[in-house]
Amino acid sequence: MPFVTKLTLESGDHHRLEDVVTTIKETAARKGVELKGPHPHPPEDKRVPQCKRLVDDGDHFQPWTYTVYTRTIEIVGHDEFARSVAERDFPDGVHVSAEIEQRRQMN
Repeated sequence: MPFVTKLTLESGDHHRLEDVVTTIKETAARKGVELKGPHPHPPEDKRVPQCKRLVDDGDHFQPWTYTVYTRTIEIVGHDEFARSVAERDFPDGVHVSAEIEQRRQMN
């Protein structure tokens, strides 16, 4: 039963995120690892309220807004490659999470 490693990469810097994804794809191609993805998700806009004082007395600055970009990649099998990618040092501003699932093969 193969293990599937699903990597979720998120960043507010679209270009940095694409550079990281491209590097993973190129490394996988050199090592003969087949990837599913990267699957882009719609950009998500975030709004953070900002109070003018430590006590929320209703006096606020304009909310801080930013966009988060997300890509997912699935690596089927190739456990060593998946581990090396998940443990890699990524640039500041790129958040990576990994989920591992064991899938049964259909007979």
